[in-house]
Amino acid sequence: MATQTQTLPAHVAAPAVGGVIPAASLWWREIVRFYRQRSRVVGVILSPVLFWLVIGSGFGTSFRSGSSAGGEHYLDYFFPGALIMIVLFTSIFTMMSVIEDRKEGFLLSVLVAPVHRSVIVLGKVLGGTTLSTIQGLIFLIFAPFLGVHFGLAQFGLIALTVFLVSFALTALGFAIAWPMDSTQGFHAVINLFLIPLWLLSGALFPLSGASGWIRLLMRINPLTYGNEALRALLFPGSASAAFPLATSLAVLVLCSAVIFAVAFVMANRRTTKPAA
Repeated sequence: MATQTQTLPAHVAAPAVGGVIPAASLWWREIVRFYRQRSRVVGVILSPVLFWLVIGSGFGTSFRSGSSAGGEHYLDYFFPGALIMIVLFTSIFTMMSVIEDRKEGFLLSVLVAPVHRSVIVLGKVLGGTTLSTIQGLIFLIFAPFLGVHFGLAQFGLIALTVFLVSFALTALGFAIAWPMDSTQGFHAVINLFLIPLWLLSGALFPLSGASGWIRLLMRINPLTYGNEALRALLFPGSASAAFPLATSLAVLVLCSAVIFAVAFVMANRRTTKPAA
């Protein structure tokens, strides 16, 4: 006797599944996948370290910032910017997995699962955020060589700042990678958008000495506030710090929430198809 199959509405056929386990699974997958690719790990850490050492030593004490002209070595000034660069690179590399997962068919299998798409976005973004935060905090082992020492409370604020910057950048990387089908297009956007975003964050030069239109771009750049928050925490009383710590953290929280909302909207607008 033939069995008749009845198609039920999606909200009936797909039972509600808790979002914690799927999000945690995607989070853990991002971490394992990244650390299995050792070349990426080495590149993410060593490239900013080389930039920091070469550029910082090249400028040396010829750098001038604020009222302490000649009193700040460029290695000190460039340190928060190098840390932000590590976070940026890690976020970029991890969110390339969105494109790779689409080509491999993994993303399609996740999308047809009975979970809300916000769970998918949260799992991927938190995975990249965790990696970026860990990689950024590893860079702090160089801080004592600059005479920077901090207590537990100060380290907690530094970790919070790095986490917020990581979350915002990873969510931004997700939003950029989601509609793309090729890593080449992703790299093109990075070169045209994300790298200039870092350059205009105060990583290479202070806001106070920049031209008027550059200062405007720097003030509306979320990375500027992450860079300034790290500078205020690592070098208290630095003349080159442009914003109070509370202001920087508040802007980072707001930007992280807005960018994650954009990533969620992007994930709901596009239907993923298997790669040809």
